[in-house]
Amino acid sequence: MYVGVDVGGTKTLIAALNEHGEIVESHKFPTPPIYKNFLLEVRHTLAHMEHRDFKAGGAGIPVTNFNRDTGRAINFGNLPWHNVLVQHDLEKIFHCPFVVTNDAKLASLSEAMLLKDKYKRVLYVTISTGIGYALTVDCEIDENIGDAGGRTIMLEHKGKFQAWETYASGKAIVARYGKRAEDIHDEATWKAISRELTQGFLELIAIMQPQVIVVGGSVGNFFERFQPFLAAELKKFETPLLPIPELRKAGRPEEAVIFGCYDLAKATFAGDKLAKEVKRRAKVA
Repeated sequence: MYVGVDVGGTKTLIAALNEHGEIVESHKFPTPPIYKNFLLEVRHTLAHMEHRDFKAGGAGIPVTNFNRDTGRAINFGNLPWHNVLVQHDLEKIFHCPFVVTNDAKLASLSEAMLLKDKYKRVLYVTISTGIGYALTVDCEIDENIGDAGGRTIMLEHKGKFQAWETYASGKAIVARYGKRAEDIHDEATWKAISRELTQGFLELIAIMQPQVIVVGGSVGNFFERFQPFLAAELKKFETPLLPIPELRKAGRPEEAVIFGCYDLAKATFAGDKLAKEVKRRAKVA
């Protein structure tokens, strides 16, 4: 059995997956703003899970500054956590080796696995409380792409340079229109939102040259409502040197990070790698 932990800015999802990558059990709770309370909630959830014996696990966290050598998460995008050893703490709770990385990267891996027979370069963009993105090439996460997401894309908006996330994320949509994506049904609003999204998408297309863009997140769940408008806006800027790739809705929008946890944990701790990691943890303990 494998375990996946999807830590979001508002909710955390913990799931048990079998050897075939099928979710057999899942539990959700609001993500506490205090890290120690988060760990208590994880322990409480595990205590009430039917499956507790895991060979390995993965966790997706909304981290913007992560030291992969030490496993220390330094800063988060939408959580007030700082300098926490998420990997170490989850390994202690679940008693198995863990791999931890940015949640958008895990979602990107999950979606790329679904498209591996058709596309080599897959760009995943999650539009939720914030905006995150990640690129996979041949179903491997491109770690040269940073973790900060839409906070690092600075664009001119209304006469001044702003981070793309500050005016195009789900949080920004609520602030501007007083509605969440699920409550927006009129075309005029979605056209306006699509224009805000276009700037950042063009930047990502130019830099990463993806063959397909997969859109996920809480706003991405309603992709059908704005896909035609976003595609039309992007097409206005298409040139031979800037081809606009296909836009697709995430195939598993609610569990993309969880499946990415499974995919990365299984690849990281395959065969002898798992045995070596178990020995390492025993020495550390």
